[in-house]
Amino acid sequence: MSHIAYVNGEFLPLEQARVSIEDRGFQFADGVYEVVACYGGHFLALTAHLERLARSCAEIGLTMPLSVDELSSIVRQTYEKNRVDDAMIYMQITRGVAPRVHVPAHEPSPTLVITVRALPEPSDEKILYGATGVTLDDFRWKRCDIKSIALLASVMGKQQAVQAGADEAFWLDADGHVLEGSSTNIMAVIDDTLTTHPSDQRILGGITRDIVLKLAAEDGISVDERPWSLEESGLSECIMTSTTNAALAVVRMDGKPIGDGKPGPMEARLRKLFLDYVEHQETI
Repeated sequence: MSHIAYVNGEFLPLEQARVSIEDRGFQFADGVYEVVACYGGHFLALTAHLERLARSCAEIGLTMPLSVDELSSIVRQTYEKNRVDDAMIYMQITRGVAPRVHVPAHEPSPTLVITVRALPEPSDEKILYGATGVTLDDFRWKRCDIKSIALLASVMGKQQAVQAGADEAFWLDADGHVLEGSSTNIMAVIDDTLTTHPSDQRILGGITRDIVLKLAAEDGISVDERPWSLEESGLSECIMTSTTNAALAVVRMDGKPIGDGKPGPMEARLRKLFLDYVEHQETI
């Protein structure tokens, strides 16, 4: 089946979809993006994703080409033209096409692209046995709260993880605190408390992360948003969250086991809470 993309007001077969080589997203990575999951036609927190997209646009001084409500309608139309049962919808907005100068003489019209693909999900083996990670000193820019398309650091992190035979790379600050992964958030279970770095400019506040924390608190789990390290006593589990992974155990870091080296009870509990939440949402 040919995938259909949305590009600046047009629905086109993916192989025919094009943007200019002078688009500032290509020339400068001058743009932002969002990724949202859709399960059987039900979007996971679509409004929250679009509001975060609008915030990212505002933070870089980029005017949204459509309102949140208008963009929501276009996202739904794009999904309907592809109809993948469990889908990953990618949205990208760049500052648009202009001659290659750092500050264009005139504000160009933004470029909006939306694509739909099958949602990549962790294998049964990963769910059963857990994922692995490596840690890296954080060499990214200082505005990780903006969902920028400038993802070279994340690509480099993923490459180093793959070279080490791991699934994900996790960034450490100068004090050794765990921030987040290259494309995930991360939480630890420390003395039975779900612990994660606070949502500030050093991490991207994930939508799945926020849902998991909310569900955990509602289920009576103690939650603490604070800087934490892998060396803390009482640390028994690590769990990464993302649109594609939901909540997934990280059982080894830098070759060393976390806890007993197996997915733990908190991960199983959080994963069930999240998947139950998704299943029972009629309109998400």
